[in-house]
Amino acid sequence: MRKLLAVIAALVIVPAVKAWDYNATGQTTEQSVQLRAGADFSKKWKSGLQLSIAEDLRFNLYDAESGMTTDMVSLDTTYGASFNKSYTTLTLSYAHPSFNFLKIDAGYTLRLLGDKGWSDPNKFLRHRVFGGVTASYRNDHIKLYLRERVVCDMRTDSVNLLEKNRYNCFLRSRLGAEFVVPGKPLKPYLWTELENTLNAPEYQRKNGQQYISHVRTQAGLKWRLTQRSSLEFYYRFQYGYNRDINITKKKELIELTEEKSFMHAIGITYHFN
Repeated sequence: MRKLLAVIAALVIVPAVKAWDYNATGQTTEQSVQLRAGADFSKKWKSGLQLSIAEDLRFNLYDAESGMTTDMVSLDTTYGASFNKSYTTLTLSYAHPSFNFLKIDAGYTLRLLGDKGWSDPNKFLRHRVFGGVTASYRNDHIKLYLRERVVCDMRTDSVNLLEKNRYNCFLRSRLGAEFVVPGKPLKPYLWTELENTLNAPEYQRKNGQQYISHVRTQAGLKWRLTQRSSLEFYYRFQYGYNRDINITKKKELIELTEEKSFMHAIGITYHFN
């Protein structure tokens, strides 16, 4: 009888230990406040083709991280403006004049990361390609749109492929509204975007599934200066969720940490068409 109980206990406890080990999760939370400044230049042809180049600079005004991993407690707070990221983006889009409610686009972004040091370009440079489609409806008072975009981030540094991908792909779904103020050169707007992982590594997935990694909401105001130029002022809130793993080549899970982030950003962008 005792042997039977021992066997049953082994069958129950051992898988439970393995499951607990796999799901052993530390947690960290990051709070940050950013200031952003950008410029966008575009050229549109009568055929419906448009080419644009944009630059976006991001600076951290406040950055604090706290929480606990499986083996340590972390607490780090930084005050004062510091360079965070730079995004340089080239986009080609097309909307047929007879069907301008539907637009397709594709582009490339060179990302410069400010927290990876400056000794190795493979660490501080990232490449991004994207493509998507936007469906919209408009009248004299409002424009509504839904944009679906696939984004692929590429890295060239050395990584453990069990922990991270060389190519991370996401689906971004954005629903937005833009309003017209009669008699005024102003257009307030609001949009919300969900970002979902498409190819998270096996051990990084949440309950074995891909997961929502970011939720973004932005409210802003576009102010037309001239027929060809405008200024955009905005506030953005972003919630981020990531599952960071440390795993050996023998697929023995060492650490899995849930990383949550809350970011507030105030920005200004100059547009020239």
